[in-house]
Amino acid sequence: MDIVERFINYARIDTTSDPYSTTRPSTMKQFDLAKVLVEELKELGIKDAAVDEKCFVYGHLEANTETKAPTVGFIAHMDTAPEYSGTGVNPRVIENYDGEDIDLGSTVTRTADFPGMKALKGKTLIVTDGNTLLGGDDKAGIAAIMDTLQYYQDHPEEKHGRIAVAFTPDEEIGTGIHGFDIARFDAKFAYTLDGGQVWMYCDETFNAVSAVVEIQGFSIHPGAAKDKMINASNVGMEFHGLFPAHMRPEHTEGREGYIHLTKFEGSTDHAVMEYIIRDHDAKKLDEKTELMQRAEKFINGLYGEGTCTLTLTQQYRNMKEIVDQYPEVSRFAMESIRELGYEPGIEAARGGTDGAQLCFRGLPCPNLGTGDRNAHGRYEFVVVEEMRQASELVRKVIAKVLAEG
Repeated sequence: MDIVERFINYARIDTTSDPYSTTRPSTMKQFDLAKVLVEELKELGIKDAAVDEKCFVYGHLEANTETKAPTVGFIAHMDTAPEYSGTGVNPRVIENYDGEDIDLGSTVTRTADFPGMKALKGKTLIVTDGNTLLGGDDKAGIAAIMDTLQYYQDHPEEKHGRIAVAFTPDEEIGTGIHGFDIARFDAKFAYTLDGGQVWMYCDETFNAVSAVVEIQGFSIHPGAAKDKMINASNVGMEFHGLFPAHMRPEHTEGREGYIHLTKFEGSTDHAVMEYIIRDHDAKKLDEKTELMQRAEKFINGLYGEGTCTLTLTQQYRNMKEIVDQYPEVSRFAMESIRELGYEPGIEAARGGTDGAQLCFRGLPCPNLGTGDRNAHGRYEFVVVEEMRQASELVRKVIAKVLAEG
């Protein structure tokens, strides 16, 4: 099966995750893709392919050579982001793209908004119909891994060491990887394949903390509210106003961190705000959380102890402090990208990956690109040539691991 056909088949399966679900996986429909992948893995010679009760797909392609080499792993996630609909995805292939605006039907992808598209003239793109996201994040990664396995089945003369593969649920909501069985995966190191240009190597992520702020107000009839009412919604807005605007994500880029209000629900009596706090520099992240704590103290000083309650939760840490301890993992990737004809770019991801959490559980796991662009929305597209090269990149990494034994 060609990689484009694989990708389109995967993209049409709705696997949207749900950040408010209490089940694991967060949506049972992720099993729909998991079951398809297990069957395809078996057809590709992965005898131990299986999906567990938490919706993790595992499998191993055994070595076809006596040469001793460590097991290298490749991971991609099955879920798509809940920010935009993943129901009824209808991909369309544009061959020999002309470098101009793309009419999606219900909207237009404008090069004025995405100027990097001009450089893709002549490429083949897979786009949406304007009503859903595409799912290239991360079904392009899944397709690249499966295409690698297809290649080895079609070319039994191609020597390789033992290869571990896994497809994970709920990456987009940051909770899925908690259930990942590292012992069952059984790799010395691994790479996620998850979005971005194929020449970009990501060995760094944000440090991440989430915050929940609860405001307890004092509700009383507005006609008798003078000097008595504490409007929780107003206090919540006052709390949020204590943070400078330049710390919001819409005003940051590169290695600049942020404090991001993701949800606000409130009434006069009670309000709840949810934040995510991010920075590549752990010290700067601590400074941001301390700012939140000072804001809590300030609000309680104004309105009374217990008015504001702040709960901080660490989500993940910057993988770089772990990846840097395994220089060969980065070297395999960088050399392989160069062999594709690119000068590697180093990306400090403005987000997190499954690999960030796996690094701190003992599995070094940086990220490789897949050719996906504009993720999490209707303007998402995949560059087919780069998705094919992602599969080739995986094979080059495997060959280097084998060569070094």
